[in-house]
Amino acid sequence: MSAAKSTDAGGAAELKRARRAAAGSFIGAVVEWYDFLLYGIVAALVFGKLFFPDYSSHAGTLAAFATFGVGFIFRPLGGIIFGHFGDRLGRKSMLVWTMTIMGVATALIGVLPTYQAVGWLAPALLVLLRCIQGIAVGGEWGGAALMAVESAPSKLRAFFSSGVQIGYSFGLLLATGLVAVLSSNFSAEAFLDWGWRIPFFFSAVLVLIGLWIRSGVEESEEYVERVKNAKTDKTAKLPILEAFKRYPAQIFQIVGLRFIELLTMYIVTTFALSYSTDELGLDRQLMLNITLLVGGLGIVTIPTFAYLSDRFGRLRVYLTGGIIGLVSAIPFFLALESGNVVTIVIFAVLLINIAHDAVVSVQQPLFAEMFSPEFRYSGAGVGYQLASAIAGGFTPFIATFLVGVGNGTWYLVAAYLAGGCLISISIALYLIRQWQVGRRTERATAKAAQVVSA
Repeated sequence: MSAAKSTDAGGAAELKRARRAAAGSFIGAVVEWYDFLLYGIVAALVFGKLFFPDYSSHAGTLAAFATFGVGFIFRPLGGIIFGHFGDRLGRKSMLVWTMTIMGVATALIGVLPTYQAVGWLAPALLVLLRCIQGIAVGGEWGGAALMAVESAPSKLRAFFSSGVQIGYSFGLLLATGLVAVLSSNFSAEAFLDWGWRIPFFFSAVLVLIGLWIRSGVEESEEYVERVKNAKTDKTAKLPILEAFKRYPAQIFQIVGLRFIELLTMYIVTTFALSYSTDELGLDRQLMLNITLLVGGLGIVTIPTFAYLSDRFGRLRVYLTGGIIGLVSAIPFFLALESGNVVTIVIFAVLLINIAHDAVVSVQQPLFAEMFSPEFRYSGAGVGYQLASAIAGGFTPFIATFLVGVGNGTWYLVAAYLAGGCLISISIALYLIRQWQVGRRTERATAKAAQVVSA
């Protein structure tokens, strides 16, 4: 075989591996996020009534959102546990475990007794299963993102790894769509009685499909070359401690960079679902349909922004999304207050499909490239999940609390959203500045070397 043919064959094999890794990361993300987001949607609609009936309507919603947030507290723990073994043993086996654990926990939520049947044991079991969900999804992103990034062609890392975030949109679409169909075809009493359980049972089907697809995915070649087959033992006994020791700034930069993404998503798709129906009297089906719309558009916008970031720079695309999120915060709530469907849709799309999707499209390569392969699952994964604990799951709870403080108004929630966007934008500008300084230093060093050699 000629050298050219050998090179072509090697390139084809690498491309096939990259596509398979991207597909495995995508389907895993669909399953994980379907399960995780389904909880928030159902919590906004019925969990307050079923598991916290002794509270007022507002307090019951707060309690339901608090259990939603508990899952996010446990996400960093999942990042630590699966990051540790993912850095030491490989990405693939950890991704099988995260999917299995998530599927079992979600199916069990579907069979939980309510408060009326077993009293406070019901919310206690709900919280326990939510914690298990948090641990599972906490280990998922790091492995799925790294598997896709490390297997992707170097010039298309954002595009090939965007399936991790497209999986989020598919999961949101599936969860919201199934709840919307059931909500519209069941009476309110039937949905509250048993209809809400059906989407949780459906998780078992998705898990089986996901496990079948992931069984054919190969271990990340970059991980194998740099860590597993290294002649010297480069894998730390505790990768997470080594990651914090070597990359402390990067871990906390990841936390701040995720504020835009987390606040826009959970305010629009979870908090606004409850606020618009309970406080503003908007139709529940309308808000579910808007969530379906933004989830569907994300399937197109996320890979588009990812491709653009590969061409024109990750931080440029990120900053564009951040600015759109900042300027859309107040208009979104004005649109909700007006009840005008067209303006609600426009600003929901701006916040999710432009601001959120532009930001998440670059995260996989941007975050992964901050760390060396042997500490990447732990460092990037834990930073990612710390952000989820700080600004993710409790966002609907905090926003609902701010509505109470503001006597039913949305002003404090809009300020909360805008403030998070400003933090993320500031960090992105700092990183752009550091990148520019680094480029100037490289050019100056190269020029000096040319002068010396001359």
